[in-house]
Amino acid sequence: MFAAIPFPDISPEIFSIDLFGMTLALRWYAMGYIVGIALGWMLIKAALRRPHLWRNGAPMDPARLEDLLTYIVLGVIGGGRLGYVFLYQPAAFLADPASIIRIWEGGLSFHGGFAGVVIAVWLFSRRQSVPLPDLADIIALAATPAILLVRIANFINAELWGRPTDVPWGVIFPGDAAQSCATATAPCVRHPSQLYEAGLEGLVLGAVLLLLAFRFGGLKKPWLLSGLFFAGYGMSRFIVEFVRQPDAQFVSPGNPLGWAVQFGDYGLTMGQVLTLPMIVIGLVVVMATLRRR
Repeated sequence: MFAAIPFPDISPEIFSIDLFGMTLALRWYAMGYIVGIALGWMLIKAALRRPHLWRNGAPMDPARLEDLLTYIVLGVIGGGRLGYVFLYQPAAFLADPASIIRIWEGGLSFHGGFAGVVIAVWLFSRRQSVPLPDLADIIALAATPAILLVRIANFINAELWGRPTDVPWGVIFPGDAAQSCATATAPCVRHPSQLYEAGLEGLVLGAVLLLLAFRFGGLKKPWLLSGLFFAGYGMSRFIVEFVRQPDAQFVSPGNPLGWAVQFGDYGLTMGQVLTLPMIVIGLVVVMATLRRR
C-alpha cells in the first residue's frame, strides 16, 4: 500500500473553437499570463494612486500604465521564448527555426522572460523619464501574481513535475515520461514541484512584497522591493530544484540526477545555476539599500 494523490482530470484547454479550418484554443497557461499581468497592472495602479507610499510622490502618472504594459508583455514573450530556445533546446530549434515563433505550442523560460522584462523596463525608464529604481520596485511588486498562476497552469498541464517521492502528497502524473519510474505493482509518484514553486515564488514572496509596499514603507527605499524579489525568487527556485525533475537534455546514464554542473558526486541543475546570480545580486542590492539612509 502507498499514499499518493491521483492527478486531477482537468483539461489544459479552457475551451477551443474551429475557425476557418483552424482550431483556436485558450489554454490555462496563456490565461495564467493574461490574468497575472492584469492583476499586476492593478497592483501598480493602486501603488501609483497612493503618493504617500513613495519617498517623493508617485514616480509616474497612472495614465501611462498602458504603455508600460506593452513593454512588459513584449519583454515577457520575446525574452521568455528566446531564453527557452537558447538555454534548453538550441539544437531542436536550429533544426526547425520556424518553430521559434510558434509560442502557442508552449516553451517559455522564466529566466529569459525575466531578462526580457529587465530590458523592457530599462528602455521604458529611459524613453519615458521614469526613475529606474521606482519602476523596478513596482514591477517586482506586480510580478508575483503571474508567477503564482503560471505555476498552477504548469501543474494543470502535467509538466515540470518533480522527482520520484514517497511523501503522502505525491502526485501520480500522467504520461510515459512522468511514469518512467513505475513498476508492475505501483505507479510512479512524484513531487508536485509546480505547486511548491507557486507557493514560494508566488504566494509567499508576493505577500512579503505587498506588506512591505503598502504597510511598511518599502517603496520609500528605492531598489528594496526589486532586490528582495531577486533574492526571494532565486532562493525559492534554488530550494525547489532539489525535488524538481531536471530537464531531459541534462539526464544521461552517467548523470541520472541531471546536473548541469558537476562537482564529483554533487552538482547543480540548470535552474540552480541560473538563479545563483539572482540570489547574489538581490542580497547585495538589499544590503546596500538598507545601509543607505
